[in-house]
Amino acid sequence: MPETSHGPVKAAAPAGIVLISDPLVTSIPVRECGEPLRDVRGSLRVDARLADPQGAFAHLREGVLSRLEDAQSHLPSGCHIVVVEGYRPIALQRQYFEEYKAELRATFPDMSEDELHVAASRYVSPIEVAPHTAGAAVDLTLCDDDGVEFDMGTAVNANPEQSDGACYTAAATISTDARQNRKVLGAALEAAGLVNYPTEWWHWSYGDRYWAMTRRKAVALYGPVSL
Repeated sequence: MPETSHGPVKAAAPAGIVLISDPLVTSIPVRECGEPLRDVRGSLRVDARLADPQGAFAHLREGVLSRLEDAQSHLPSGCHIVVVEGYRPIALQRQYFEEYKAELRATFPDMSEDELHVAASRYVSPIEVAPHTAGAAVDLTLCDDDGVEFDMGTAVNANPEQSDGACYTAAATISTDARQNRKVLGAALEAAGLVNYPTEWWHWSYGDRYWAMTRRKAVALYGPVSL
């Protein structure tokens, strides 16, 4: 855990979590399969809170979309996947990472650049390995038939500092209902072949380097792509 002038970084990732900046992930090669991006609107529920004018946020690789549709079919009645953000252009990914790293630098001025890079990767993927830019990752939540979102313990995209670590998928500090809702979501998505980034309960992916590392695959299927 990095030490700073304010003491330890309280929301550092728990032991045992492999961060996306780890060489175990970044060293995995990509063998691009050429699968197209598809618009998920019309197939799944989509929330517009992070909508962009081009609609990039509502696109995913074809294989990711088909697996989300499969996951939806395994959810209990009255429970629906809500896509918040899928594909993310490279420039936007770089902006998110640098902005969050700047926040950490201001809060923890004694952290080195290497420590800041690792700490930022708990919440935003470095550009060189980011699964959103490959259309391989999706940020999502659950809602009922009326579109009311379930209690998942934190809002989508709550960072570790804001949530005091409750954004971590296995966080022990969330309510019983939120924990159960995360289990329901996770069971459906894992059965469909997706993997979770354990510092973010809402972030799931397929075919990217983190998926390859988790599933012990020799190569990733999806690299950076343009809409």
